[in-house]
Amino acid sequence: MPLQYDPDYLKALEPLIPAISGRKPLTHDTITSSRRTREAGITALLSRLPNAPNVEQTYYNAIASDGHQVPILAFVKRGTSSTTAGPALLHFHGGGMIMGSAQQFARPLAYLVEETAVPIFSVDYRLAPEHTGKTLVNDCYASLLWLQQNAHEHNVDPARIAVYGESAGGGLAAGVALMARDRNLQPPLAKQILIYPMLDDRNMTPNEAVQPLAFWKTEDNVVGWTAVLGADKAGKPDAEVSPYVAPARAENLAGLPPTYLDVGGLDIFCNEVVAYAGRLLRENVETELHVYPGVPHAFEPIAPNISVTKRALANRQKAMQGF
Repeated sequence: MPLQYDPDYLKALEPLIPAISGRKPLTHDTITSSRRTREAGITALLSRLPNAPNVEQTYYNAIASDGHQVPILAFVKRGTSSTTAGPALLHFHGGGMIMGSAQQFARPLAYLVEETAVPIFSVDYRLAPEHTGKTLVNDCYASLLWLQQNAHEHNVDPARIAVYGESAGGGLAAGVALMARDRNLQPPLAKQILIYPMLDDRNMTPNEAVQPLAFWKTEDNVVGWTAVLGADKAGKPDAEVSPYVAPARAENLAGLPPTYLDVGGLDIFCNEVVAYAGRLLRENVETELHVYPGVPHAFEPIAPNISVTKRALANRQKAMQGF
C-alpha cells in the first residue's frame, strides 16, 4: 500500500496547497534572496498557534570563540521564581541551517514554557552560507557555556540543562551534545531533545515513496548541507566532515546524555533519525523514540490541532519535564 498522509493532516493541509506548491525551488544561489520570503511563510503558520501571555522574553548575549556576540532569547514564565534552582532548555531553531531565528519561533517556544514552566533559552546562531563549517555549532556551544556560567542568575541548576532543537536545530543540539561529551563539560548535559533532527549530510538520494509527500525535500536538503559544508564535502562519504556539524558521522555515540527523538514517517529524515536512535540504544544510552505515521517534516504548524500533533506535543512536554 502506498504511503499517504494522515487524513486529519491532509484536511488541514489542503487549503495551503496552492501557496506551498507555488514556491520556487530552493537553490544555493537563491538562499539569501529568498530567505525573508520563506521565513515570512513560516512565521505566518506559527502565528496561528496560541499566545502565551504569562511568558516574559528577554535578550542576552554569549560570546563565541571568535568574539562574535551570539544573541540568546530567554523565555521565562512569570511567577515561577523559586528558592530552588530548576531545569532549563537551551534551544536551537530550525531552518535548514540557512534561515530562521529565535524570534521567529517565539510563539511555539513561549507556549511550551507556558505549559511546562521550564525556561527556554533560544540561540540566534549564525547561518549558512554566510557562515560555514563549525561556526554554527560553535555559536551554540558558546551559548551552552554562557548558560552554565550564568545559571545561578537565572535560577537554573547547571546540572539540569538540556539541549533542544527541531530540524537543523535538532542536528545542532546533537552536535553540541557530542562536543560537550568530548570536552568533558562539567556538569554534563542532562538530556538532548531532538525533534526531527537534521543529522546526516549524506542523505542526498530521494526515497521515491516519501519524496512526493515530503515538506522538506531531498533537493532542499542538498542545498542546506552544501551551504554549510561546501560542494566538495557535502554528501561525500569519504570527505572530512566534523561530527559536530553532521552528528550521524560520529564514530562513537557512547557517553551521550539521555535522548528523546521524534520524527514523522513521511519525513526524509525518518531513516537517519531511526538509525541514530538505534546506535544510541546499542551504546546503552537511555533513548526514547517516536515515529508518527502519515505526517511529514514540520507537521505541527500545518495542523496544530490534530491528534498526532497533540500526542507529539504531549510527549515533548513530558521529555522537557523529565530531567
